[in-house]
Amino acid sequence: MLHIGCHLSSSSGYENMVKTALSIGADTFQFFTRNPRGSKSKAPDFEDMRRATELMKANNFAPAVAHAPYTLNPASSKEEVRAFAYDIFLDENEELKKKIATSKHKDVKSQITDATSIY
Repeated sequence: MLHIGCHLSSSSGYENMVKTALSIGADTFQFFTRNPRGSKSKAPDFEDMRRATELMKANNFAPAVAHAPYTLNPASSKEEVRAFAYDIFLDENEELKKKIATSKHKDVKSQITDATSIY
């Protein structure tokens, strides 16, 4: 099955990304997990994640795709650039683990766990 989506801003939350995708006829979307330049990610809003998950399930969404910051370049010839990429990858993985550990919502926990299975 073909899935159609686009890149959406996460600044207004996950539920709003799903609503925006629905408004343009998309059944998936891509988003940055943090600022595209690589700064820290914001604290998770589990209630917002739960509402987004419910809306995605109700509308048969394909999985959303998380996009790493543009500044990651693990193949750079510069050691400091490779180190930055490695640090961000580790930080992202730790953030996902925290979200799994602290989520009280079964659906959100399950969705995040599925996302971390690619690591």
